[in-house]
Amino acid sequence: MRETRDGKRDRPGERMTFAGFPSRPQSTAVPNVFFSDVLPSLADDAAAVGVALYAFQALQAKRGSPRFVTEEELGSDPPLAAYLRTAGLDANALSRGLARAVDAGMLLSLAVEREGERRELYFLNAPADRRGMESVRAGTVELGSVVAHQPAEGAATPGIFALYESLVGTLGPGIADDLTEAERLYPAEWIAEAFREAAAQNVRSWRYISRILERWASEGRDHAKTERDPAGDDRYFRGKYGSILKQRLKG
Repeated sequence: MRETRDGKRDRPGERMTFAGFPSRPQSTAVPNVFFSDVLPSLADDAAAVGVALYAFQALQAKRGSPRFVTEEELGSDPPLAAYLRTAGLDANALSRGLARAVDAGMLLSLAVEREGERRELYFLNAPADRRGMESVRAGTVELGSVVAHQPAEGAATPGIFALYESLVGTLGPGIADDLTEAERLYPAEWIAEAFREAAAQNVRSWRYISRILERWASEGRDHAKTERDPAGDDRYFRGKYGSILKQRLKG
């Protein structure tokens, strides 16, 4: 038997009873949208729930910009390690939890390489943190060369109709044609990212999403080239977005 900080005694193997919050505790702000839009998609994985919550704490403890965490940082956090251990999770739980948080759109990942060492940086999917990530991507903040993301073999990207129904709602009259046209013109990765950006801004509108895609098509997205190269294939120039793609190819 041992004595706890509040004078209570507990037996070995028993969980300590929480003594209650102090009058002015240090706090971590968690946006309400996390509980409504993110947590339900993580609820089937205790690792993902724990990693997501501890990531909020770790990121808010950061000062300056850009703010990011790495798997190594989270792995060295004693409370998170205790949570994963108590939950009986395996050695891959932390990696799996981070991957689920990225898939859910809560975290954004960016791989960088410096002096032959690769690191995966995790940013909160919020406006200021996205700007911080873009400063790393653009080289304004020197953390290493950005490593192009290679999707896992066999990984599936949700279709545009599933994305629309999960964010915007039930398909309305005429919207199916617009979605089909957009799916034909833009890479699946662009479409998924545009929906994530709209969700992060809490804008549930196809018009908003389509304007994101149009902007990327005309101005470029992170200086990336579309994987669906329309050169030499007239079908890409048909429809309402054809003129935009023509303009982009001339740039």
